[in-house]
Amino acid sequence: QVQLVESGGGLVQPGGSLRLSCAASGSIFSINRMGWYRQAPGKQRDLVAVTITGRGTNYADSVKRRFTITKDNAKNTVFLQMTSLKPEDTADYYCNADIIAYNRRSYAYWGQGTQVTVSS
Repeated sequence: QVQLVESGGGLVQPGGSLRLSCAASGSIFSINRMGWYRQAPGKQRDLVAVTITGRGTNYADSVKRRFTITKDNAKNTVFLQMTSLKPEDTADYYCNADIIAYNRRSYAYWGQGTQVTVSS
């Protein structure tokens, strides 16, 4: 079993910054990808940013040049540095990971979510 534990959400003023963290632990052979999704009230959950092992990173157009996703491979932890935050970035942010277990099968996991509120 694998757990994804997120941290770093909170309330920030427009133009401010936050850093989210997501640590994966448990029965992990390797990680294919880790990323962040967000879901605003009444809306669907959308991809924000993802890092794919050996292939790089992808971002939603709405966050390009403002958000940066990085990964600490030694700690199985992914970070989302968010800058120039806007009220429309307000949402619950969820960590997602595709993890290879020791049986060499791939499994998808979600974190519990962390709330980000951008408001003055």
